[in-house]
Amino acid sequence: MADAIPDTPIEEHRFPCDNCGADFRFDPDQGKLVCDHCGNERVIEGDGPWAGSAIRELDFQTALRDLLPAQEMEEKRVTSCPNCGAQVEFLPEIHAKECPFCATPVVTDTGQQRQIKPKAVLPFKLDEHAARDAMTRWLGKLWFAPNGLQEYARKGRRLDGMYTPYWTFDADTHSRYRGQRGTVYFETRSDGKGGTRQVQKIRWRRVSGRVARFFDDVLVLASTSLPKRYTDRLAPWDLTALAPYTPEFLAGFRAEGYTVDLEGGMDEARRIMDAQITRDIRADIGGDMQRIDQVETDIADVTFKHVLLPVWLAAYKYRGKSYRFVVNGQSGKVQGERPYSAWKIAFAVLGAVIVIALGVYLYSVYGEGGSGQLLPRGGFGPGTK
Repeated sequence: MADAIPDTPIEEHRFPCDNCGADFRFDPDQGKLVCDHCGNERVIEGDGPWAGSAIRELDFQTALRDLLPAQEMEEKRVTSCPNCGAQVEFLPEIHAKECPFCATPVVTDTGQQRQIKPKAVLPFKLDEHAARDAMTRWLGKLWFAPNGLQEYARKGRRLDGMYTPYWTFDADTHSRYRGQRGTVYFETRSDGKGGTRQVQKIRWRRVSGRVARFFDDVLVLASTSLPKRYTDRLAPWDLTALAPYTPEFLAGFRAEGYTVDLEGGMDEARRIMDAQITRDIRADIGGDMQRIDQVETDIADVTFKHVLLPVWLAAYKYRGKSYRFVVNGQSGKVQGERPYSAWKIAFAVLGAVIVIALGVYLYSVYGEGGSGQLLPRGGFGPGTK
């Protein structure tokens, strides 16, 4: 699904203004295309708002056999970052760029890749200014963050608006299990001193049963360019606001090509499903404690879609170290690498030492064994002349 193919025409995701010829961009505040040069506006074709629009799923087995219709595939001109491996789409006239994920300089090639088309897109709700404000507030709440980085982030280069690739999976599951239900009870025992004590015991009973669950839109990141611990914490996403894919939403933004293929995405989806099935089984077993000895799950009617979710990215190099931050372009939630200031930590340690020393001194004066009196200047105590 990601084989290189000969050069062919590719959509540029550029939309010239019909008034002045400059490029339109998608404005998250207005939900339409706007021209920053002359102020012209264009409504994206469709009924809008986009929430609730029908988005057709694709059959998973058909895709695995590489039998998807040609209209479900596309060719993209992308380049791979030599540092983080991100697959970033560039416009044809751009040949050198800084990677938005790690700030590494990259040079684009002219090759193209064949990938499954996005079926849906979650349009940006936050513009670049709002995303920067969210990131600055997040940095301000971090203890020991360098002041210089906070200031640099506030006044530094623009954030990159990136549509990040995800897979969603639907599946109908039926699971059979065997296990044990534990019931807690107490026995009275002698404590050996003439008294008694209560001892907790567990009575186990073998059980078996069935659970069923239909999974809808299990979300799996289809990129490896950012640590998963950051992107997972950007959730939740309101997928009810997904709109059928149209390239107008990408105007003024960039899109990352997926690097986790469909089969790899399904493997991750199964781990998510299995964890939920385990919780369902434990609830079905009941009791005070549960043991699951065996599970057999039948999975059917697996469908999927490739979706793009909005993320603002910031990659800063501060004093020779790279810091990466991601902002949920829908909710404004922020995650990133935690920076530390050595000076702030040193002052905090020094302050703690001073507080402890002061506490020890005061305890020695006013605590047990202390005189409880402070001498006036000159060293004259009570009764001196």
